[in-house]
Amino acid sequence: MTTVQRVFDWLALGIEVLAVAVIVAGVVRVGITRGTVRYIFRLNEHGAAERYKQELGKPLLLGLLLSIAGDVVRTMAVTPTLVDVAILGLLVLVRTVLSWSLFVEMEGRWPWQSPRGASSRVGSSSDLST
Repeated sequence: MTTVQRVFDWLALGIEVLAVAVIVAGVVRVGITRGTVRYIFRLNEHGAAERYKQELGKPLLLGLLLSIAGDVVRTMAVTPTLVDVAILGLLVLVRTVLSWSLFVEMEGRWPWQSPRGASSRVGSSSDLST
């Protein structure tokens, strides 16, 4: 293994450790200090569960994205074979589906759809009223 390959291998490991740290820190922060306590005390409030899911989902999404980046760096560190690229493609596909599922769970819409409450027509007459 050449020095460049070792450097990229260590970089990939660092990115993957960062991904795990982001997920763990986010879940601990939301789960212990913020989200769970608030959720328990505001259980009867409208939208409490949705806010809790959003708070908990953000570090999971970020961790998944970092994990994908680590896999890409690791695969490109060595001379990638067709099998390596196919495995990387499968990993990215699975993690992308997981990311979309988390996004839909958090936001209640697909990533390409407009946010709830957003006007479907840009420049509508209601935007121009004073």
